[in-house]
Amino acid sequence: MNQPPNSRDSSLVGINEAGMPTASAAEQRPPDWQRPEGVAPGTWDYVHQRSIAHHYDAFVAGVAMESVESQILRECFPGVEMGDTKTILDLGCGTGRTAIPLAKSGYEVVAIDLSQSMLDELAGKARKESLERIYTVRANLVQMEFFRDNVAEGAVCLFSTLGMIQGRSNRQAMLKHVARMIRPGGTLLIHVHHRWAALREPQGLRKTAMSWLRSKRDPDHELGDSTYAYRGLERMFMHRFGRRELEEDLRQTGWQVIRLERLSIDGKTLTGYWPIAGGFFVLARNAKDG
Repeated sequence: MNQPPNSRDSSLVGINEAGMPTASAAEQRPPDWQRPEGVAPGTWDYVHQRSIAHHYDAFVAGVAMESVESQILRECFPGVEMGDTKTILDLGCGTGRTAIPLAKSGYEVVAIDLSQSMLDELAGKARKESLERIYTVRANLVQMEFFRDNVAEGAVCLFSTLGMIQGRSNRQAMLKHVARMIRPGGTLLIHVHHRWAALREPQGLRKTAMSWLRSKRDPDHELGDSTYAYRGLERMFMHRFGRRELEEDLRQTGWQVIRLERLSIDGKTLTGYWPIAGGFFVLARNAKDG
């Protein structure tokens, strides 16, 4: 595998070959004209908040769905036999909550994130634990043209990362890139939030109705889009998916759904068709011909 640029080298200043500001340039929020496709204004604020990355692990420690997520990850990516090499893409890797256990299971991990601060945290943990097969790459998930085809056996996109991409066409562009980058028959594991879970929240019916009405008037708003306050940021973006929407997005971008699990509203367990699911875990197979 031709390794992509390794973002551990933070000595450069300016724009790298992936079109992203390098580490030194990323310490301050760049102007909006540098905001990439699919990145909402609130997300652009988020990825340039160094303090969020520094305290991220403590903030998400003990999150309700952690045990379910870990179980599904082990089932879908059980490990590598001695002497074998399998590469997994961790899309929206953050500080390594998925990359590190994958590396400990024997996988070579290409950890991709838009936040240089998150990647720095991950690189530090990897060095501390002597995990030499984690390669950090700073990139926008919508713009991964610089990766060549068939570079990995599988990919994960967890903790609602796909929903942080603004615009359905941008989310589909990301899924197409991953289908190109994964070898035929390889798998992609995704977690997303469920659109209709909002009905269980305070004023959820009203907010859902307003989102639907706005989607009819505003071409930049889609049913399921929302902004919310998060750790001092007022404009965090999240898209919540309908099941059919997610399955259709995967089908149109070269994926075949082979497993779909419904997550409970509280995130603690998997659930059946009732009550309303809080989110979905989906395992899809790359359907392209070899």
